[in-house]
Amino acid sequence: MSAKPPNPTRATAPSTPPTAPGTPRDLVGIGIGPANLSLAALAHGLPQHLQPLVTAFYEQRPAFHWHPGQLLEDAHLQVPHLADLVTLADPTSPWSYLNHLRDQQRLYPFYFGEQHRIPLADYDTYCRWVSDRLPALHYSHQVDAVRWNPQHALFEVDFTQLDADGEAEALGRTHTKNLALGVGTAPYVPEPLRPLADAPTVPVIHAADYLTHRERLLTADHITVIGSGQSGAEIFLDLLRARPARHEKLHWLARTEAFALREHSALGLEHLTPDHTRHFHALPEAVRDRLAPGQGRLHRGVDADTLAAIHDELYRRTRDGGWPDATLTPGVTVRTAGRLAGTKIELHLEHAEQATRSRLTTDAVILATGYRERPLDQLLAALDPHLHRDDTGRPRIDSCYRLALDPAITRTGSNIYVQNAERHTHGAGAHDLGLAAWRSATILNALTGATPYPLPTRTAFTTFGLPGPRGERTPPGPDGSHGTLVHLKG
Repeated sequence: MSAKPPNPTRATAPSTPPTAPGTPRDLVGIGIGPANLSLAALAHGLPQHLQPLVTAFYEQRPAFHWHPGQLLEDAHLQVPHLADLVTLADPTSPWSYLNHLRDQQRLYPFYFGEQHRIPLADYDTYCRWVSDRLPALHYSHQVDAVRWNPQHALFEVDFTQLDADGEAEALGRTHTKNLALGVGTAPYVPEPLRPLADAPTVPVIHAADYLTHRERLLTADHITVIGSGQSGAEIFLDLLRARPARHEKLHWLARTEAFALREHSALGLEHLTPDHTRHFHALPEAVRDRLAPGQGRLHRGVDADTLAAIHDELYRRTRDGGWPDATLTPGVTVRTAGRLAGTKIELHLEHAEQATRSRLTTDAVILATGYRERPLDQLLAALDPHLHRDDTGRPRIDSCYRLALDPAITRTGSNIYVQNAERHTHGAGAHDLGLAAWRSATILNALTGATPYPLPTRTAFTTFGLPGPRGERTPPGPDGSHGTLVHLKG
C-alpha cells in the first residue's frame, strides 16, 4: 500500500552506475495495497493462450494489512462485495471474494445472511487470503530508487530488504520493462494540528491509528472527534457506546454544513463508472480542476445506517430524562490548536455561518480527516527529466493510466502505470474500490497489447456530455469503445 520515501542520495548518486540485467521482469509493482494486489491477481490469471507475465511486487511492510487501525466491528465497506479485487473484470477468477468465502467454508452463511456490504475486517481478511497465495509478492522490501537504463531499454529498481525489526538486511536491484506505482495515500493531518500530532505525549491521533490507541483514548476525560465522513461517524459511535450515560463527554466537529449522507443513489453513483472516467479524462485540464472539488460528495459523508445508529444511541440515552453529554457541531473549522496546562488540548474554533469564534478544551483529539495521495516526485526523482507535466506541474496520465514519458522510453514499449495517483486526470473514481478491477484490466490490456480482459463498452445509463458540432463522440476508451454519446436531433 505504501513505499517508504526513498533515499534521495541513492536515487541520484553517480557511484551507482547502470548494470546489465539478468532476467528482466515484464512488470514490477511498487506498493501492495488493494490496487496493486488487484493488478497482481489479474496478472497471475492471464488466459493460457497469452505469454505469462514475469512480475514482482514490492512492499516495505512485513505483510498485507488494510487500514488495521480502523477495522471496527460494525464498520462496513461502502461498496458491494462485487467490488472485490477481480470480479468486475473477471467473474470467473479464483481470486474473487466469493471464492474466498467458499475456501473458508463461509459461503452458505454469507448467502443466508443476505449481506450486500461486507465488514471492513472481512475485506482485510480476504485481501490477506489473496496476498498469501500469490507468488510474486515481496514484503519487507523497501523501494529506494527507480532509473531508466537506456543501454538495455529497461527500468532499474533499487530496493532494500528489511529484517523483522524493519532494519536494512540486504540491498537488491531488479530490472523491468514496465512499472506500476501503487503507493497509495497517506493520513492527512490539518496544518493547525500537525505540531500536536507529532508530539508523542499529546493524544492527537489520526483515525488510521484509532484501534491502536483506543484503550488509552477511552481513559481521557473528554474526547473530540474531527471529521464528518464515514470514519469519523464510526469512531464517534464506537466511543459513544463505550461511555456511560450522562458522562459521555464527547464532541464531534466537522467543517461541512451538516453530518450528511454520502451519495448512495444508483444514478448518482454512475459518476464512479468507467463511462464517467472516460468523460472526465477527456475534459480540458482547467475544467477537471474546477469539477474535482465538487466530486467529494461521492466519497464523503456517512451512510444512512451509521447516522441512524448514532441517532438511536443518543435517543436511547434520553429515556430516563435529560440529554447525553455529547455535542455534535457541523460548520466549524479549527483555526489553531495548542497545549493547555501541560496535558489538555485547546482548540480555537470558527463558525463560518455565524462569523463567531470560540475555544474548546479537550483531553484527546481523533482526526478523521481523511487521506491524501502520496506524491511520486521523490520516488521518481531520477526519472524527472523524462516526465511530462501539466500546467500546474502534476504528471500527465493517459486514459490507460500511463505516465506521459519521453518517446525515447515509450517507443521501446516500456511504460509506468499509476494507481490511486490520478484523481486530477481521472476524477473521483481514482480512489474507488469499485473501479480497482477495471483499472487493473485496463493496464493489463494495454501492457500485453491484447485483450485478456474484455471491458464493457457501456457501464452507465447516464450520458455524460453532448456530441460535438459534427456529432463526435467521446475519445475511445482503452478497449476501443467510444462511450455512450449519441447525436441528438431536434
